[in-house]
Formats: sequence, C-alpha cells, structure tokens
Amino acid sequence: MFTGIVEETGTLKNIINGGHAGEISIKASKVLEGTKVGDSIAVNGVCLTVTKLLADGFTADVMPQTIRNSSLGQISYGGVVNLERAMAADGRFGGHIVSGHIDGVGTVAEIKKEENAVWFKIKPSKEILAGIVEKGSITIDGISLTVAELGNDYFKVSVIPHTAEVTNLMTKNLGDKVNLENDIVGKYVKRFLLAGNLDNAVDKHDSSDSPYLSLEYLQNNGF
Repeated sequence: MFTGIVEETGTLKNIINGGHAGEISIKASKVLEGTKVGDSIAVNGVCLTVTKLLADGFTADVMPQTIRNSSLGQISYGGVVNLERAMAADGRFGGHIVSGHIDGVGTVAEIKKEENAVWFKIKPSKEILAGIVEKGSITIDGISLTVAELGNDYFKVSVIPHTAEVTNLMTKNLGDKVNLENDIVGKYVKRFLLAGNLDNAVDKHDSSDSPYLSLEYLQNNGF
C-alpha cells in the first residue's frame, strides 16, 4: 500500500523487449534506502516488485497487462518518473490510500498557471470519471491530489509549488498520458451497490439477510 506522497523522481534507464513486456530499469537513490529484492515501489503510480538492486537504481519485471493499462510503455529513455516505497507500518499517512493498481490512463488537456499554483485539466475514460468526486482524492502518476473541479468529461487539480518541484508533473505536455487510480474507498462502495444487481453472485435467502447495499436497505435502516 502507498500514500501518493512521492519520495523522489527517478529516470528510466531501459525497458527490455521494446516496451511490450520484460524488465524495467530505473535510476534512483532515496527509494533504495532499506529496500530489498521483493519489495514494492510505485513507479508513476504503478506498483512494481524490485527484482534486482543496482548501485544507482533498481530493476523490476513488467507484464504485458501493465504496459497495456498504463503509460509506462510510452516513457522514453531518460524520462522522469515518480517513485514511492510501500508505506511503512509506523509511517505518517500524508496522502490517501493508494494501492498502486491503476484504473487506466488519462490525457493532459490543459496546463494553466495561476499565481503560485498550476492547474492541470485531465480527460479520463467515462469509467474512471464515474468514480471521481469533487474535493475527493485522485492519484495522478502516483501523486495524491485533490479534485478541484469536475466536469462532464474532465477533472482538474491545482498543484502547489512543492508538488510541482518534487514530482514529474511539470515535465508533462498537452496530450501526454498519465496513470490514474480512483479512491479505493469509492471503488468498494460502488462495488457493494452494484453487487445487489448481479445474478448468481452469491446464494441469497431473502432481502433481510442480503449482504449487499441497496436503496431499499439504506431506507429501511434509517439512511
């Protein structure tokens, strides 16, 4: 589990097999501290398992599914990536619950500076947009951010100077793809609500014993 608080930015050294699958190599320093083979590191929000530690970085296996559903395959040599080690049990929870299992990618549609802040307008898929709420949390390339504005086909975040300085956001251009992960709490709520409409999901005896959330259940229980 991660928090979306980027520890450092690293640079892509290589993706073997032409970016379709294989092994990714990242140049890094801070995230190597205390890291062992088998540990997890989020790379642009994608949870990867460290397979080898190097003097100036680490390597990790990348599956075809990861390349298909993320922007990792589109990063060129020397590209800047956000890095975060898995959260320590005794660490501060500075961001929000981030699994490192992204929901897909969005497109940078607008970058606009406003005094000391920078606004990013992102266009995601309809499925991802359905899980976003204004003032809620969203993970962009592994960065925990607050949704400042929500539209019919986009959302916006306002980035403070510190975030702009310690992440890769300011390297983005219009049309670039970014990895997106919805708030996991919202995803569970949505799943519970939808589960009541799924046939043969479980053997249900009657509505009173149903483990699923529904409007009827909420009304009957005073909500």
